This record gives sequence, structure tokens and C-alpha cells, in this order.
Amino acid sequence: MAELPTMIQDLALILVVAGIVTLVFKRLKQPLVLGYIMAGFLVSPHMPYTASVADTENVQLWADIGVMFLLFSLGLDFSFKKILKMGASPIISTTTIIFSMATLGVCAGHLFGWPKMDCIFLGGMLAMSSTTIIYKAFDDLGLRQQQFASLVMSVLILEDILAIVMMVMLSAIASGNNPDGGQMLGAVVKIAFFLVLWLVVGIFAIPMFLRKVRSLVNNEVLLIVSLGLCCAMAVFSTKVGFSSAFGAFIMGSILAETIEAERIEHLVEPVKNLFGAIFFVSVGMLVDPEILVSYALPIIALVLTILFGQAVFGSFSFMLGGESLKSAMRCGFSMAQIGEFSFIIASLGLSLGVISDFLYPVVVAVSVITTFLTPYMIRLATPAYGALEHRLPSRLIQSMNRLSMSHPDTQEQSLWKRLLTQMGIYTLINGILTSATIAMMFTFVLPFMHRLLPGDSLRVYANAITGVLTVLLISPFLRAMVMKKNRSDEWRTLWSESNRNRLPLLFTILVRVMIAVGYIFYICHYLSHFRPAILITVGIIAVALMVVSRTVKHRSILLERLFINNLRSRDIEAQIHGKKRPLYEGKLLDRDIHIADFDVPANSMWMGSTLKDLNLGKKYGVHISSILRGGFRMNIPNGDYMLFPHDRLQVIGSDEQLSRFAHDLSTDLMPEDMELENREMKLRQLIIGSDSPFVGKALEDSGIRSIYGCMVVGLEEGKENLSPVSPKRRFQEGDIIWVVGEEESLRALV
Repeated sequence: MAELPTMIQDLALILVVAGIVTLVFKRLKQPLVLGYIMAGFLVSPHMPYTASVADTENVQLWADIGVMFLLFSLGLDFSFKKILKMGASPIISTTTIIFSMATLGVCAGHLFGWPKMDCIFLGGMLAMSSTTIIYKAFDDLGLRQQQFASLVMSVLILEDILAIVMMVMLSAIASGNNPDGGQMLGAVVKIAFFLVLWLVVGIFAIPMFLRKVRSLVNNEVLLIVSLGLCCAMAVFSTKVGFSSAFGAFIMGSILAETIEAERIEHLVEPVKNLFGAIFFVSVGMLVDPEILVSYALPIIALVLTILFGQAVFGSFSFMLGGESLKSAMRCGFSMAQIGEFSFIIASLGLSLGVISDFLYPVVVAVSVITTFLTPYMIRLATPAYGALEHRLPSRLIQSMNRLSMSHPDTQEQSLWKRLLTQMGIYTLINGILTSATIAMMFTFVLPFMHRLLPGDSLRVYANAITGVLTVLLISPFLRAMVMKKNRSDEWRTLWSESNRNRLPLLFTILVRVMIAVGYIFYICHYLSHFRPAILITVGIIAVALMVVSRTVKHRSILLERLFINNLRSRDIEAQIHGKKRPLYEGKLLDRDIHIADFDVPANSMWMGSTLKDLNLGKKYGVHISSILRGGFRMNIPNGDYMLFPHDRLQVIGSDEQLSRFAHDLSTDLMPEDMELENREMKLRQLIIGSDSPFVGKALEDSGIRSIYGCMVVGLEEGKENLSPVSPKRRFQEGDIIWVVGEEESLRALV
């Protein structure tokens, strides 16, 4: 008999032990993450009294896959549009918390005399609070619906994003013996470049691909395609110097903007749960009791650093973000723990071989202790504020509240700021797309043209063809860079508002033209040896031709519209299925009119009636803008549309009109049947006798259905099955028919 592979034996041991331990932790109402860590400790080589995993390398490989799928799922649950809508408050709080806690972590490591890289990675680990643990604690304490909890979750989302960036930066720092500010700045620029490039190209291409194959995709195919895209981006990410986890997160955030995002998230969840469990088990396997005993003092010190650091600096950070002292303290105390991202950062340090072996189990121990203390820290926030309120002068607390809550609304931006911000974003995005296109052409197309046209005499033609193709490809991006927002409402308002605005506005065009000419100059200079003056002239002429060309304008607008539609596809789908209000609702609010959704009751007197018959506009003054029926939405229905039970109506009107409409819809119902017991249907046999009034009559003329309210279901002719009765068939003496009807109707018929 063939021996079972070690990998299968290890997997069986891990899953069985993890299943038993997590059941216990579930019964104790503790986070499952801690159960996985405990299971890992039980199956680790450090535990001599239980069975141990034989091949730790395979487990580590599965754990790396688990990290990748965890971050892929995080990306699916994340939207860059959500971050942009949060405003400055969560961003200020997040950056302050991360900087403060990372600094505390580095200082704590130095106090214990740990190596430099241990201190840097420790700072990164202590800066990351656990989204999973805090969400679970809020849920258990019934605080999820409170305002401060939503603010904490916003900050946690931003922390997860910055953790991805931190991992890339830590990898860059670990690759150099003596990292300096220039190297870190280069790492940040590289991250930003590829982040924008992948998001823009991904949101442009992937939703379009999924839309084309939507009719061919079932759940199984969608799962394979999604995981394939995840792994492909992970591979591509490692090729350009980032981690596979970073690429997986980017692909998840791209797919989050598609209509299929919820389906993908549901399909991927079991895969994420499996490999994620193995990752957390692998974390527990690294816990060495001897190390925990040896480093008991640092563990206690780090726990106190997190508790007091988040209580003080976390509260201060939320106050900087605009929260009152009480709300800031509730937020800060809630974040006093570390979790899954700290383990991921520690795994990164171990895989790069830049941190000491003791640091991982120390961080795991700190995470376990702070996780157990999280509910108590959340409860402690309000009494702590009460004690502080009694000891501090009331004027000081009022001054602190006024100072923290007096930030100007970031949504009310000046026209100049709004215009320059939008111009900067368009210039950055189109510049990155242009740079990427040039790099692709020079890396792949130019060598191919040199092989196709070999020799020095033909090299000029190869360079010229490549240059022309490159300029044609980047022309829509350069035109958008120069012309976008030049006719916007902000531009026109500033232009007509004052003559002093006109010169700065023209200067913004000049700057963007110079950037576009710079790209043309670079292409020509790379492929030819003409003088700079000639190249600049060629660049100016090329940009001018792009601006006046109708073809380039059409291509530029087409690409932009396709990108915007892809970016908004999930929002549009949510509006169509009634999950989100339409964008024009805000315009109606200015005119004392709004939109409301109403469900047609199952016993409504309106069902079966057309909109023309109901005459809702004349009767109530409202307008039916759409009807959602099942998964199909009928926009602007005409008068011939009929209402059905459970239709969801989207109605436009004023408060008074909608109130009257809602009252009649909910009260105009069919009366309750008081003789419900008599509505039971029964089956009876009926023999047509010689004196029956039905003899010689056809079924359709007999009145069995119309007069007596009964229905003939079959004719007995001595066969195994009843014979169907044609409406034209005439009854004869001796016919045996089977009839269905209510008891009283059958009695009258017989």
C-alpha cells in the first residue's frame, strides 16, 4: 500500500486540531484568530506532548498563499472611492496614529538593545491595529451602529491600505544595507507609479473583459478566473520588485469596482478561510515557550506600550481629525491591540531574513494579550473620560473640543483649489499612462523593429516607425493632459469673475503643454540625434496637431468615458437593484422633492391595475420613476405597465405627497377572508346520469366552471390514467368525470 504523503498528513493534523480548538474558542466567544494561533502552538515542534507537523516548509508555503488570498479578499472589500469620500479627518487620524505608534515601537526596540532592523519592523507591527478583532468586539458589545465605531472602521481601512505600502517600503529598506531618505522616497514614488498604473489599466480592461464573457461565466468559471487574475497580478508584482501580497491586493481592489464583485467575494471566501486558517496556524507554530519566558519583560513592556500609546496618542490623533475629547478617547481606546497585519509584517521580515527569530513569537504573545484586553479597553474609555472630566478644568475641555471640532469642512473647497486638484490628478494619471506606454514601446517594440530591419542603414527607419507608433499611442493621453478641465464650470467662473484670474489660468495650460512637449522631446531625443531646438519645435507641432485633431479628441473622450463607466459600473448596478439611490436625488432635494422606495403588498388592491387606471399623478401628485421586479428594473414606465405583488416602486414627490401615497398603498388592501376554513379544495367523482342537465352539452357550455366554480380535471375511461377532456367534447350518459372545487361548490354541482 502506498504511503500517504507527508503534506496530506500535516494538512489533516492542522485542520483537525484547528477545527477542535476553534469550536472551543467559538463557545468561549473569543476571536477565531486566537483559536488558530493556539492550534498552531499545539501542533508545533515546540509542543512535545502532542503530534507535530513533520514538514514545516510546506506549511509555510500554504501560509504564503494564505497571506495572498487574505489581501485579495481585503481588496475585494475595499474601494478607493470610499477613501476619497471620507474627507481629511480619517486620513489625519490614521497617519498620526501610524507615525506615533511606529515611533514608540522603534524607541522600545532601541531601549531593549535590539538590532536596527528589528526595531524598524517592530515599529511597523505596533502601528497596525486589528480590523478583525475590533469589528468582532464592536459586534459583541453592540456598538457597531454607533458613530464613533464607524469612524474607527474608516481609520482601520486606511491602516490596512497603508500597511500594504509599509510592507513595500520595509522590503525596500531591507534590501539596502544603509537605507537613506532618497531610497525611501524612490520606493514611495515607485509604489505610487505602479499603483496608479495598475488601477487605471485594470479598471479599464478587466470590467470590459468580464462584460464580454458574462454570458459564458458561471460560479465555477468565475472563481477560477478571479483566482487566476489574483495569482497573475501577484507574479507580476514580484517581477517589478514588490511582494505577491501587494499584487493580490491590487487585483482585489480592481475587481471590487466590477459588477461581479459581490459574487467573487462570496466565491473566494471559502478559499480565503482555508488558506487564511493555515496562515494563522503557521503563526502559532512559531511560538516558542522558552522564548516567551526569556522575553517576558519585553512582552509586558510592549503590551503596556500599545495600551497607553493608543489611549494617549490614538485619542490625540482622533482629536486632530476633528473629534471631541469623549469621542476621540472612545476611538483611541478601541484600537489598543495588534493583529493579522502585524503577523504579515513579521512574516515578511522572516522571509527576507532581516529580523531575529525571537521577534515573531514575542509579537504573537503581545497580540494575544492585547486581543483579550480589547473589550475591557473599549468599556474603559467612558469611565476614563469621566475621571478626566472631573480632574481637568471645564474651560480646558471646552477649549479642546472647540479646537478639535473647528476644522473647516474639506468638501467646501475654493474654486481654485478644486480646479488645480482636478488638473493635477488628470496630469498625473495621463503622465503615468504615457510613461508606461513609452516604456513598453522601447522595451518590446523597438528591439523587434531592429530585428525586423537589421543593419545601420535601416536602423533609422526602425527608430522612426517606433517613434511614430509611440506618439500615436500616447496622443489621447497627452491631449487629455493639456485640454482637460479647460472648459469646466470652475474655469469659466474664474475666467469671468476677475481679469486677475486669466493670466494664472493661461499659465496652467502652458505648464501642461510644456509637460506634453517634454514627452515628445524625450521620444525624439532617445530615437534620433537632432539638435534640442529642432526636437522642441517638433514637440510643439505634435502637441498642437493633437489638440486640433478630431480623431485624437474622439479617441481621448471615448477612452475616458469607457473608464468612467467601468469605474461606476458597480454603483450603477446598485442603483438598478435598489441598493443605492440615484445620483440625481441630490438635485431634487434642493427643490423640496425627494425619492422614496415603496413595496407593493402581496394583498394590495392595486395589483393587476395599470398605472393609467391608478392615475397616481393626478390623485397624489407623485411620479413613478422606475419599477424593480425581481432582478429587472423598468425605468420610466408608461401607463400600460401593470403592478404586481412585491414590486418595488421608486417614487418622486414631496413629503406630503409621498406620505399620502404611502398611506393609501399600505391600507388599500384586500379584506381578510372570514371563511378561510371553507376554502379547502377537494376532489370528487361525478357520474353523468340520464337526468343530468349536462347530457349533450359541451364542457365549455356546461357552466361547471363559470356557474358552479368547479373544474373538470379528467375523464375516467378504464385506463391507468385519466383522459383529458376537450372543451368541445359533449357529455354522454354514463360518463365518469373527476371535478375539483370547494366543498360548497361541489355540493351544489352534485
